[in-house]
Amino acid sequence: MKALVIARLTFREALQRKLIWGVLVLSLLFVGLYAFGFHLLVREWDDMQAGQGARNQLMTYDIFASAMVMLGLYTVNFLTGIMTIFAAVGAIASEIDSGTLHAIVPKPLARWEVVLGKYLGFAAMLTAYVAVMVSSVVVTARLVGDYTPPNILTGMLLIILVSMVLLSLTMLGSTLFSTIANGVIVFMLYGMAMTGGLVEQIGTALSNQTMINIGVATSLVLPSDSMWRLASYVVQPRIAINFTGPNPLGTTVPPSETAVLYAVAYCLVLLLGAMLAFRYRDL
Repeated sequence: MKALVIARLTFREALQRKLIWGVLVLSLLFVGLYAFGFHLLVREWDDMQAGQGARNQLMTYDIFASAMVMLGLYTVNFLTGIMTIFAAVGAIASEIDSGTLHAIVPKPLARWEVVLGKYLGFAAMLTAYVAVMVSSVVVTARLVGDYTPPNILTGMLLIILVSMVLLSLTMLGSTLFSTIANGVIVFMLYGMAMTGGLVEQIGTALSNQTMINIGVATSLVLPSDSMWRLASYVVQPRIAINFTGPNPLGTTVPPSETAVLYAVAYCLVLLLGAMLAFRYRDL
């Protein structure tokens, strides 16, 4: 399949970009700081228990350890979102501007194969990145904090789905707009989705239906934050959810399975839209 050849070339090209290596360096720095921060948490917890003369229940420790895991996964989700947008923002538009596609499209290669191939290449890179980073958070929590979050595989798959949602939107934008315009639009929508999710959390805490509806509306426009909130919910023990309540890192009212199906359909529809838009775009 020709699309797989494009995917392999896209994967290799993406790894050669300075931006990607910059994100990887920052990610390694984050892992180091995260491990150090978890170590400080464990030390403070031990000192607190020694000062009280008795050790609290393990569940109480789980609340603090879970919060540290949530902070780590939230950072991974944010870094993945940034990497997704800036890696794929010029996937089509920049190559049209540079004239690269003029040499590729006339060959026996359908335009939809170009879009699909690039999508698969970026998807493979992002999936590998999320798997490594989530594993780093979990291994740190286990080795440093002696804590293992529940349902971590499900949570990781949901974070990957977040990146696929953003990738689909970015690919569609790259077939319609210039690289700069696409980057601005997608980044603003990403920020809007995060803000809408926070508004919904505040609305849940205040029992304000209007604020909740605003959050739901933004999740329909871009379901990235709703998938993150579901991921944050499944990787926390119930005691931690009940203790912290609604907060920017998590939720007490997770999105339904229908929301997951909507996010998957969102990816497919936008990917098909990108193929169709590129088919009729002048080079």
